[in-house]
Amino acid sequence: MKKTLRNILILSFTAILSACGIFDREIDETAGLPADKLYDTARTYVRGRDWDSARKYLAAIENRHPYSSYAQQAMIDEAYVNWKDEQPERAIAVIDRFLQIYPSHPGTEYMLYLKGLITFTPPTHFLTSFAGQKPSERDPRGLRQSYTAFKVLIDNYPNSRYAADARQRLVWLVTTLAEHEANVAKYYYEKKAYVAAINRAQVVLTEFSGVPSAELALYVLMKSYEALGSEDQAADAKSVLVKNYPNSRYLTHGFKGEGGIMKYLSPTNWFN
Repeated sequence: MKKTLRNILILSFTAILSACGIFDREIDETAGLPADKLYDTARTYVRGRDWDSARKYLAAIENRHPYSSYAQQAMIDEAYVNWKDEQPERAIAVIDRFLQIYPSHPGTEYMLYLKGLITFTPPTHFLTSFAGQKPSERDPRGLRQSYTAFKVLIDNYPNSRYAADARQRLVWLVTTLAEHEANVAKYYYEKKAYVAAINRAQVVLTEFSGVPSAELALYVLMKSYEALGSEDQAADAKSVLVKNYPNSRYLTHGFKGEGGIMKYLSPTNWFN
């Protein structure tokens, strides 16, 4: 009798522990759901800006239905969610993976455009704008990535619905990247690294066509050649400067003649 009672108590205690384990275990709400249901739920969370929940359901689609069309769309949505959730690195990682796996997918245009947007407007944009820092004074790596993404989009999909906006942004990027190179050239000149200054100034003149910062690049080129005693090259640079910028303030005021080479007030929707 005592032995039977003891066995009953042991079994009851074991059952209680098992029940506690069940209640403590997190319930996976995505388990067993078909791809379309997972996607519909994910989209609901996206509309509600619940990024974490949206990511959970999108990831479930990729993991449980990897060969469905929903898995491809889930990657596109995941990139968007990461971008809106201010996680650009995660967004770009998803985009690069998508472009590698599905290079001919109809969503490629959007993914290229999104990659350009993500690197076009880094998280520090508003801080640097508030502090009065020009975009050309920032680290240009993100701008170069943006340039590449938009360029590939325009070259491969010239009639894309995103192409027109990408072209506008590309003009801004080219101007900004060129000014960055011109500022670096000026920096090297001021540090008396004249050969380096010449090389960076020539980048502006050879790789970027018709940009406003070509004026500064030509002046740096002229002054650097003068400092090196290369009179012929200095005269050539001055001749080109005078021909293209006959009223250049650099010729009369030196570097003090610098003004705003370009206005950085871009359309406000660019930075939304």
